[in-house]
Amino acid sequence: MSVYSGSIKLKTSGEVDMIDITSEVAGHIRKSKMKDGIVCVFVPGATGAVTTIEYEDGLLKDFPIALERLMPKNMQYHHELRWHDGNGHSHVRASFLGPSLSVPFSGGQLILGTWQQIVFVELDTHSRRRDLIVQIVGG
Repeated sequence: MSVYSGSIKLKTSGEVDMIDITSEVAGHIRKSKMKDGIVCVFVPGATGAVTTIEYEDGLLKDFPIALERLMPKNMQYHHELRWHDGNGHSHVRASFLGPSLSVPFSGGQLILGTWQQIVFVELDTHSRRRDLIVQIVGG
């Protein structure tokens, strides 16, 4: 069994910016030269998330609307009362979506559904530079 570590550098445009990172993750699998295993993508930070979605225009519009319904910006958050930074909803949204995703691969290929892509979701209220960690375990 081997372990490979790498990173994906991103510049986001701000709140609910969703970036398809599937090809970058696949590139790290190729670079690792492993054929079978699991790849984990992790975002250090409390206002970003990694998940899967069908990366198409309709869902790119639906996703922010759903987040707003579940965790509205204009609600009072205790984080805001303490820090006054305007991103209490960002922290709650990121916690629900999660900071990491593990995906199996076989024959050097990600095992994803036909319409499934790996995405990073920026949930902070402003643009950010992100450095996602990619760690692969396999052989």
